[in-house]
Amino acid sequence: MSGDLPLTKEAILDAAEQVLRRYGPDKTSVVDVARALQVSHGTLYRHFASKASLREAVTERWLHTIIIDPLEIIAVQSGGSAAERLRTWFETLIHTKKAYAINDSEMFAMYAAVTLDAVEIINTHVNQLIDQIARIIEEGIKSEEFKADEPMVTARAIFNATSRFHHPVHAKEWSSDTIEQEFASVWDLLLFGISK
Repeated sequence: MSGDLPLTKEAILDAAEQVLRRYGPDKTSVVDVARALQVSHGTLYRHFASKASLREAVTERWLHTIIIDPLEIIAVQSGGSAAERLRTWFETLIHTKKAYAINDSEMFAMYAAVTLDAVEIINTHVNQLIDQIARIIEEGIKSEEFKADEPMVTARAIFNATSRFHHPVHAKEWSSDTIEQEFASVWDLLLFGISK
């Protein structure tokens, strides 16, 4: 990076993401990211207080771009069956996380590590997901497809009930030959519970 250009948080996050993919979350240092940007590591500390805060910012951006934004497109759709949209939402979440666990293992490993340490970031992320589910459920209630009384409570319960299929702690189970059938069985039970 040229010393003439101002160093932005986005440029730092871009470089950090590349370096994290190259070396992995455990071996990457702030010095590695600074080297990739051709600046001193002290320069990075003006934007991020620590390696942990830099990792959290990269993870937060990754979660928003890779998970939240695509699911929001499904959540805001209108018309059609709320049950079908809700299933599409969950299948998208599950398949996205599974694909990243396989194809972008370094970023997924960092995400999994951050879920243990950065409680506030993960709580915000989970609440955004639950809000999207609740909006779909609310539309299903309005169209008399669902019978749930409290969309947020129901959304949280469904999210928790399906955690085996999308929480990173279960990632090793996702390659099971029976995982899709297991999700289908759980899904049928959950849908039966909220359908009119």
